[in-house]
Amino acid sequence: MPKARRSNDWGFPRWRGYDEGREAATVRLCDRHGCEEKGDCPAPKSPNSPERWYFCQKHAAEYNSKWDYFEGLDKAEKEARAKSEKAENAGYAEAQHYGWGGSGDGSRSADEMRALEILELEADADFAAIKKAWRVKAKAVHPDVKPGDEEAAEQFQKYQLAYEVLKSAEERREWKG
Repeated sequence: MPKARRSNDWGFPRWRGYDEGREAATVRLCDRHGCEEKGDCPAPKSPNSPERWYFCQKHAAEYNSKWDYFEGLDKAEKEARAKSEKAENAGYAEAQHYGWGGSGDGSRSADEMRALEILELEADADFAAIKKAWRVKAKAVHPDVKPGDEEAAEQFQKYQLAYEVLKSAEERREWKG
C-alpha cells in the first residue's frame, strides 16, 4: 500500500490561496530599457493617446516628474482651466487639514502663490521671510510716509492683503494642540 501524501488543499488552515495554481505567473516587465522590475504603472505614450507605457514605480515617478498638464497655455488660460476643473471636481479637492506640511512642499494654494508674487518671494519662503519682506515694502509706500499719493496707497493695500492671506494660511498650518 502506497504511503499517504500530504496535500496543500486539505484541512484547516488552507495553506495556499483560493484559485491559485502552481504554475508560474506571467509578469510584465518595465518598458524602460534594461530594467528588470515589474511594470505595473501605466503611463500615456503621448497626450490624448490610448497607447500606454508600463513602468515600475521608480521609472513611472521619473516619467511623471516631467509631465506638465498645462503645457502650451499662457498664465490666464492656466488659471481659467484650473478654476473650471476645481469647480467641476469639488468633491476631489484636498481637505484643509491635510495642508499641515511646511512651506515649499506643494501645499500652498493659488492665492498664497499670488501673494508671494506680490511680495516678490520664492514659493518656499518661510513666514519670517514673508514678514520681513512685507515690513520693508509696506514701510516704503505707507500712507503716513507718502500722504496724498494714490498709487502708493494702492500698493500698500496690495501688500497688506497679500500679508493677510499668507498670515491666515500660516495660522491654519500651525498645530495648536
